[in-house]
Parts: sequence; C-alpha cells; structure tokens
Amino acid sequence: MTHNWTENLDALIEQNRCFALYRIPQNNYAHLLLSGNEPPQQLCRIDALNHQSGFVMAPFQVSKSCPVVLFHPRSSEQIPLPPGDTSPHTDEYPFRPAAIEAAYAKRFRTFMDALREERFRKLVLSRKATIRRSKNFSPAQTFLRACRYSARSYAYLFHSPPTGTWLGCTPELLLAGEKNQFRTVALAGTQTLKPGPAPVDWDDKNLAEQMLVARYVHAQLATLGIRPDEDGPYTIEAGRLAHLQTDFRFSFPEAGKLGDLLRLLHPTPAVSGLPKEEACRFIPEHEGYNRRYYSGFAGWIDAAGRTDLYVNLRCMYIQRRCITLYAGGGLLPSSLPEKEWQETENKLQTMLSILS
Repeated sequence: MTHNWTENLDALIEQNRCFALYRIPQNNYAHLLLSGNEPPQQLCRIDALNHQSGFVMAPFQVSKSCPVVLFHPRSSEQIPLPPGDTSPHTDEYPFRPAAIEAAYAKRFRTFMDALREERFRKLVLSRKATIRRSKNFSPAQTFLRACRYSARSYAYLFHSPPTGTWLGCTPELLLAGEKNQFRTVALAGTQTLKPGPAPVDWDDKNLAEQMLVARYVHAQLATLGIRPDEDGPYTIEAGRLAHLQTDFRFSFPEAGKLGDLLRLLHPTPAVSGLPKEEACRFIPEHEGYNRRYYSGFAGWIDAAGRTDLYVNLRCMYIQRRCITLYAGGGLLPSSLPEKEWQETENKLQTMLSILS
C-alpha cells in the first residue's frame, strides 16, 4: 500500500471499503489500518467500548442513525509522512451570505435567552458550511496537508459504510494513555494567532469558559474516585488559532472499562454545555441541524495497550459532490453575537486552508 498510497486510499473510498489513517501529534508518520471483508461493529452505547480494541468513531449523540462505529483492522502499517510546505492556503471563502448569518443570529438569540434565564451556565452553538467538491479533490492528499499544517494536532481520515468519509485535524484530546496511566484535557477559549509569541492575555469570558470545563472534568473524574494531577491553564497553538488548555493526569486501574470513563467525559462542556444532560437535549432541538460525528470523538482504543482518542473538531464530512465543514463556539451570558460569529468563521477558515 505504501507506493501511491494516497491514490489507493482514494480508491478505497470509491469502493466503500473501511479504513482508518491517523497521525498522533508531533509524529512524522501515520498509522494506516486496513479492513478485511467483515463490516465494522455498530454500538448503541459509549460504555459498550469496555474491553474493546480498534479504531472508534463516535457521534456527538449516539442514535440508531449515528451509532458508535468500531473498526477492527485486518492489517496495519506505518506510513512515513513526506516533508513539504507547511504554509496553509490563504484563499478566503465567503461563508457570510445574509441568509446564513441571519439564521445564526436567530439561533444565537435563542441560546442566549436560555443562558440569561439561568437555565444553563454554558451552551455551545455550532454551525455547518457546505462547499462544492472540486473534481481533483483527494481526501488522502488533504490528510497530508492537515498533517503539515498543524503538527500539534491529531489528524485522521476515516471511511466506513455506516459513517461515510470524515477527515479532521483536531487539537482537543479526550483520553490517551496506557498501563493504567491516562491523560485528558479541558480545552476552552479561542483567540486568533497573530505574528510573534503565542498570546498570554485572555479576557474574562475565555477564562470563565475554561474554568467551567476544567471543573467539569475534575468533578467527573471524582465520581470514580480519581484525584488527578492538574496543570494549567496554559496557551496552546492549533493552526491559526490559540486555545486555553488544562491537563489532567491520573491512574485508572480498570483499563478494561474505558467505555465507562468515556461515557462520563463525553460530551464535555467544551462541545455541549452545562448542565450536560439538559444541554444535550437543548442543542439538537434549537441548533438547526444534526451534528452527527462532528464534536464526537475518534481514534484508537485498546484496553490492553495504547489508547489515543480525540474530540472530533476542525473536521469535514466528505461526499461525492460536496464537503461539509463544522465550527462552534462556547456561549456564556456575556457573549456577543459578532464576536462569536467571527470565532466560527476563523475555525472554518482553519479547515478551508488545507483544501486545495
């Protein structure tokens, strides 16, 4: 597969064959997982991942039409990533027709009303943008550009009959570790990167958003008797954007029950809101579309080995004639509509910059 592997992977998509390709942050090679004839597993619960191993693609909310998909590869190999130009394309794509912005503003008001009525402490409002797929578009080549664009992010390309084709370049770790030692993060707060050092000054809204997510992660771990070592918040870079991150490192002796741990963590308030259960009911009713696998999670899980799972942000859903991109932002009672809209614009441009 190594020779002309990008063409071969694009062909597998056309054949509707299951495969996964992913790059761990900072690695100069990717893992390629290929299937046999057996279909991937479809699971109806996050905790069904207990005692499992394989590549997992989980949705924002599990349903019959959007199951947790677990792919057990027949073979795997490492693909060296060739060096290349790491500068992104600078073309600007107009995602701002009046009708789209007006629809976002209407939903923004609905979300803000709920926040100001103190029904929620935080809500995440996202949107999607669909562009026409060019005739020479290559998912595998786009994966390569994603790897070059942000070495600090987790990049993946996944295709299966249940999910279709998804590609992402996400900065947000959900769970990683091995031998009972694990790490998760609270990632919340966004700034656009400017030339020079990464920003160290953050406004009250971003700091409050980060604190809410960090407290949630700490509280959820505490329900399992886990007292993590905590580090942060500090600034990380992801493409053209900067975020606030807090690390949590902890022991989890029952590594066979990672599904239970994932059920507690996912979806974090970084992609949903607080209170979590109420936010997960409110968002599908008022956001205006089905997120499907956007803001779910993806990656390798192995109770007996290494696990690397990331929240599915900065991602795209690739179809035959079009490509759908997703972006969202956390809302607090102090949020301003123009600022939140611009944050989603910046996040969409992050993914557009890797398209040819």
